Amino acid sequence: MRLEEIRTIAKSHGIKPNKLSKTELIKSIQTDEGSFDCFATAYDGVCDQFDCCWREDCFEAAQQGEPS
Repeated sequence: MRLEEIRTIAKSHGIKPNKLSKTELIKSIQTDEGSFDCFATAYDGVCDQFDCCWREDCFEAAQQGEPS
């Protein structure tokens, strides 16, 4: 998902995107939704959150070692 789309989602949750990274924004959204703030932590390619809308981006970010 593009960063601009994530910023829009963050704003809809009342989160000010300011200069937050993609990972920080997604983790903030996850927390606001009452979910685990686990984005980009599936380093071994394993995740039990099958319905997560961030799943594909998460695996990619974790593999790239995207900073939080």
